[in-house]
Amino acid sequence: MAVIGATGYTGVELVRLLCRHPDVELTVLTSQSYVGQPFWRVYPSLFRYVELECADSAPELVAAEADVAFVALPHGHAMGVAAALLDKGCRVVDLGADFRFREKQTYEQWYRIPHTAPELLPAAVYGLPEWYRERVRTASLVANPGCYPTGALLALLPLVRAGWIDLRGIVVDAKSGVSGAGRATTLTTHYGECNENLRPYSVPGHRHVPEMEQELSLIAQAEVRIAFTPHLVPMTRGILCTVYATPLRTVSATDILNLYRETYRDEPFVRVLPEGMLPQTKAVAGSNYCDLAAAVDARTGRVILFSAIDNLVKGAAGQAVQNMNIMCRLPETRGLEQPALYP
Repeated sequence: MAVIGATGYTGVELVRLLCRHPDVELTVLTSQSYVGQPFWRVYPSLFRYVELECADSAPELVAAEADVAFVALPHGHAMGVAAALLDKGCRVVDLGADFRFREKQTYEQWYRIPHTAPELLPAAVYGLPEWYRERVRTASLVANPGCYPTGALLALLPLVRAGWIDLRGIVVDAKSGVSGAGRATTLTTHYGECNENLRPYSVPGHRHVPEMEQELSLIAQAEVRIAFTPHLVPMTRGILCTVYATPLRTVSATDILNLYRETYRDEPFVRVLPEGMLPQTKAVAGSNYCDLAAAVDARTGRVILFSAIDNLVKGAAGQAVQNMNIMCRLPETRGLEQPALYP
């Protein structure tokens, strides 16, 4: 297995999970910034777990050493890399945005760069296992979902498919830990700026909006538009989504929770909480779980949906390993069965 872009936060989370996976041998870890350095010198937490040095290998060389490659690069960088890997017979899980959209025009509109590998888009499978498992199983290229879409879609898709909510006026309010912004230093993630601070960002027009709308529209078989406001909170890990929608029928919290239980009854990483219990990011930190809950506000006529995930695990690396397990016909939970870290 190879991790391309191993020294970012998503990359190191992949390495942490894969180095203890019983069916995986890590063979290549690439990095432009730390070439030639032992990986554990970059991340001392993995001392004695990972002995590989960081390399700046061409995709062709990576493909010669790995049958599956995880690409953990910023958007725009995976297109050429994935094409070269696939050409050499290496399967790819891309953790960026380059292959999440069915139409290249959508990508180009929201990411403002040309898509240089549109021929790969029809073969790319959107890697939300709970909804696309059978397609993931036979895929050579999996587009790992974004962190915010993972939390929001797992909460919304059952109600959208059932036709229980109005497709107009859906509001997704989400809070994320600072690690979601990546490891590179910026003013907004500087300790003095983000500590004891809470702020919205990228409003309107966050790049995860079209991803959520695409998947909701596909399941609804109708156009869905949402209002989405992300917030940066002074914690390291976690995403909490609170979703508001208008029901099209009389529905109770019990009804929604039962729908969740029916939809996700065989899903190892979706936990539907007991009625009256609400998700919290601490309960999923370091794990691949998504915790779901629901409430109904009779006074306003709104349903309120909740989800909590670790943005680096179920929102990124853990879901990527889950997809790899499916692609390689391994038990889906292999290497991911640890509970959350608490406190």
